[in-house]
Amino acid sequence: MRDSALLIVGHGSTVNPDSSAPTLAHAAEIRRRKIFAQVDCAFWKEEPSLRDSLSIFRDAREVYVVPNFISEGYFTQTVIPRELELNGSLTKRENGQVWKYCEPVGSHPMMTELLLQRASEIGRDVDLAPTSLLIVAHGTDLNENSAVAAKREVERIRALGKYAEVLNVYMEEAPRVSDWRTLTKSQNVIVVPFFISDGLHSYEDIPELLGIEKRGDVFGEPYKIDNRLLFYAPSIGTDPRFADIIVAQVENFRT
Repeated sequence: MRDSALLIVGHGSTVNPDSSAPTLAHAAEIRRRKIFAQVDCAFWKEEPSLRDSLSIFRDAREVYVVPNFISEGYFTQTVIPRELELNGSLTKRENGQVWKYCEPVGSHPMMTELLLQRASEIGRDVDLAPTSLLIVAHGTDLNENSAVAAKREVERIRALGKYAEVLNVYMEEAPRVSDWRTLTKSQNVIVVPFFISDGLHSYEDIPELLGIEKRGDVFGEPYKIDNRLLFYAPSIGTDPRFADIIVAQVENFRT
């Protein structure tokens, strides 16, 4: 793919500069591998913007666009195609350049493995028989597909029979993460945010909804709440193997 370019699209944030950090890190790792002629990032809420990216690929014959998003939804189906002027999965520009729109990272089958690994890391040495696993996603009324990825991963993990309970919960729709006490019955509860980055949601919003009073570095230690142990993990999108998934989504498009 030496005459191909890669554009990784992230959400970004106007209030938290750390929001784009994982996307930039994954791009740097892929750039180091020298798979593509050019690797760049663009964001909805940060610079460089999606519109800016329309003019940065001058020499590439084709440009692969991979949304660094957890699920198909409002941004992947409406915002990104609109801002990048994409006509479906394949768009031919006036200059002959072809832009190929890949699936978001969250739809890749490796997500299940990464979620299980993240849960295992944060709840190491915990007996899984009396343990519930909660996968926390954002949820939204803008697009009903937003919650699909979390539901899919929960079904896959639940089928493995490792945990007493495996549930998908959301910040902005039911079942809500704030109701975890009534939704779960186990003595131990492991919570993994199904988010791309550790930002205000994972550092402040979700901990508050869980009843964690600590601010800042909230990860790593178990919290005793209502005589139960709560384990809170960093967001899944900070896993370095997301770089592998981004490349895999390009390969899936090619095949």
